[in-house]
Amino acid sequence: MIPGKMCVDEIDVHGKRVFLRADFNVPLDNDLHITDDRRIRLSLSTINYLIDEGARIIVGSHLGRPDGKVDPKFSMAPVAKRLSRLLRKDILFPGETVGTAVDRDLAKMEAGDVMLLENLRFAPGEEKNDPAFSAQLARLCDVYINDAFGTAHRAHASVVGIPPLVKESAIGFLMKKEVTYLQGAVSNPTRPFVAVLGGGKVSGKLGVIANLQERVDKMIIGGGMAFTFYKAMGLEIGKSLVEENLLHIPIEMLEKSRKVGFNLYLPVDCVVAESLDPGAPTKIVPYQEIPKGWVGLDIGPASVRLFAEVLENAKTILWNGPMGVFEIDAFSRGTFAMAHAVANSYAQTIVGGGDTSLAVYRAGEADNMTFISTGGGAALELLEGKELPGLSVLPDRDH
Repeated sequence: MIPGKMCVDEIDVHGKRVFLRADFNVPLDNDLHITDDRRIRLSLSTINYLIDEGARIIVGSHLGRPDGKVDPKFSMAPVAKRLSRLLRKDILFPGETVGTAVDRDLAKMEAGDVMLLENLRFAPGEEKNDPAFSAQLARLCDVYINDAFGTAHRAHASVVGIPPLVKESAIGFLMKKEVTYLQGAVSNPTRPFVAVLGGGKVSGKLGVIANLQERVDKMIIGGGMAFTFYKAMGLEIGKSLVEENLLHIPIEMLEKSRKVGFNLYLPVDCVVAESLDPGAPTKIVPYQEIPKGWVGLDIGPASVRLFAEVLENAKTILWNGPMGVFEIDAFSRGTFAMAHAVANSYAQTIVGGGDTSLAVYRAGEADNMTFISTGGGAALELLEGKELPGLSVLPDRDH
């Protein structure tokens, strides 16, 4: 998918109006202060390149889910302040998505100036991919750059509606890095290639499992997914998470592993509790001895040792999904131990977005990973082998 797409550094942007679709969907606290600005920081390489090249940059992003209505708690105003501080220059913030204030600021922009539009999802036409709204956004620019991997799987106006309406379109540096690492890990990995899959539900990873089991040398299954495997094996799982309608998947995977030759590893012990309450009694039990009425919430120490050994000789590790309910301290040890094991390996380490990236940051191992994706749903779809609408719509290189 990626080799044929133009990158921002292959287009002459000097003096041109460039619409940059960024992903500034950052978390805010109750006082509307940004609690994690990683997504803004990761966009800086593309923005600074455009500034240095003398473009006039119009940045568009969404924040939260305002459902097509103006909602002050989802305003991009805090992002504008943080972006200005990170760029060390004043930026324009007209306070609307399209309209007279945007036109006024656009008219006075000079080479190297940056404007941040208000939340794109304040406009009902954004998520509906309304042609009229796409045309309003396209009118603002000469060049379109998509650097928002986290929304590349969405067929929204600012993702797929603008490119056909402008002369030149390309991807940004972050988008290029995301797709190169995630797609490269799957299509051409250095072996042994180990996939670590966790998270709550098998259903959310069906496509990933189907795609990866054809390509990996080893696969580790942890998190809530493991209990569907235990149940399929006829074991007692108490009140642990299970998807009864998907019990055939583990059986098919076990058969596939025997045919294809990849090794499948499940937890050998788990941390169980009487409830999700942080103060509830807990104990570590072998996977065959989960008590009735108890719920499995993390992998145990024996599983950590097993999985660490599995990773020892890996050359490529792809990790998507935590090993337990790591948001609660009592059930975070397995996920954090896995983060340490992945980080300490001698492999190229690629972390899928969403909860997994958050866990890696909380474990203090972010700087020790080769690459951490910014996209949750987009990363999953790419790992499933699907085409992303935000990339498919961009023109291919002529040569």
